[in-house]
Amino acid sequence: MSAALELHAEAAGPAHAAGLVALFEASGSPCYCRFWHFAGTNNEWLERCALAADENRAELEAALAQGSDEARGIVAVATIGAEPPRVIGWLKVAPAVSVAKAYDRRLYRKLPCFEGDRSGVFLIGCALVHPDHRRRGVASALVGGAVDFAPAWGASALEALPRRPKEPVSDEELWTVPMGAFTAHGFEIVNDFEPYPVLRRDLSPGSGGVSAARV
Repeated sequence: MSAALELHAEAAGPAHAAGLVALFEASGSPCYCRFWHFAGTNNEWLERCALAADENRAELEAALAQGSDEARGIVAVATIGAEPPRVIGWLKVAPAVSVAKAYDRRLYRKLPCFEGDRSGVFLIGCALVHPDHRRRGVASALVGGAVDFAPAWGASALEALPRRPKEPVSDEELWTVPMGAFTAHGFEIVNDFEPYPVLRRDLSPGSGGVSAARV
């Protein structure tokens, strides 16, 4: 039986840098959440992750230290048994203008749901949960944290670009967060394209929805 997990969501900041680096290392993920900010080709990105992951790590650490939108997000901090609190989850929550690369992908380019005033729109870009604590509600807690914290960053709406597979997939393939974590927090489908729908959650006062930064 797994040890009891006391979990809460926090806005990511410089104090979480070491914990986030440890999370990416424990997960064997060399991206350090830099893909959406990398200007090169996909092959160049793969080469960088394979040969220069330290550059990705350094960029994440610098973005956290500077309070940059490129490191805006939510961390899941857990206390497990008698262990000291540690970061076991990360969710990127960035202004849409700072992750334009995500919206320029072939599936999403020029969709009607992205027209109009985009000020105040933030994107949930990706998530990472420690391998030892997956399928325990961490992703849902992270999304709940985004709903709670994003309005203070100037967000009026949250968007998400999850994958909705018809067949079982690995945890790593759900890096844009499982659908259930969004529907549990009031996100609605604004463009339904199999298997990559576009979801949005209005954050204006009185918009409703469910928020649960704690599990």
